[in-house]
Formats: sequence, structure tokens, C-alpha cells
Amino acid sequence: MSTNRLTLLLLATGLAGCAAHPDPIVDTKGVDPQKFAADWADCEAYSEEIVIGTGAAKGAAVGAAVGAAPGAIHGDAGESAATGALYGGTRSGLMADRDKQKVFKRCLRGRGYRVLN
Repeated sequence: MSTNRLTLLLLATGLAGCAAHPDPIVDTKGVDPQKFAADWADCEAYSEEIVIGTGAAKGAAVGAAVGAAPGAIHGDAGESAATGALYGGTRSGLMADRDKQKVFKRCLRGRGYRVLN
């Protein structure tokens, strides 16, 4: 594995860890715990409709195609495609994770909860 790919792999791993934000923090003062648990489950189900893997796969495919073009000119299309795939997949996965968190928080706010983060 080349140094560039190893560096990108480590970067992708680090970024993926940053994407794993904790669950929304909700001010539960005066909130019925049973209703909150039901609403939490409903909102979580809505957020699960965003499939991170699909977005990451599409991003990887586009990244590979974009990366292969300049690599073909310089004689290393394979490595450039791999680098592009890693970048595109990671970026798309992070964006999908962010969208998932937004849906979850928006749902809770829409049900009247005070989301603190």
C-alpha cells in the first residue's frame, strides 16, 4: 500500500470517528418519560431511512471515476482511482451521517422537545 493511500485511509478513519456524534441531548425537565421514549423511537426510525452505505458507495464510484482520469494521464490510473474512491466514499458517508442527525433532531424539535445540541 502506498504512503498516499495509507495516509488517506487513516484520514478517512479519523473523519468517520468524528461523524459518530452522540445522540441528541434533550432537556427532559417536565417531559413524560414514556411519551419521550415513544417519540425517540419514532424519530430514530425516520432517521434510519437515510442509508449511509448507499451514499458512500455512490460517492466512491464517482470518486474513482474522477480520480482515474488524471491518473491515466500521469500513468497511475489505478492508484488515482483508489484514492478518489476513498475520498468520495468518505465524504459522501459523512454527509449522509450529518443528514441523518439533522432528521433526528428536527423530528424531536417538531414534537416539541428542546434539543440542546
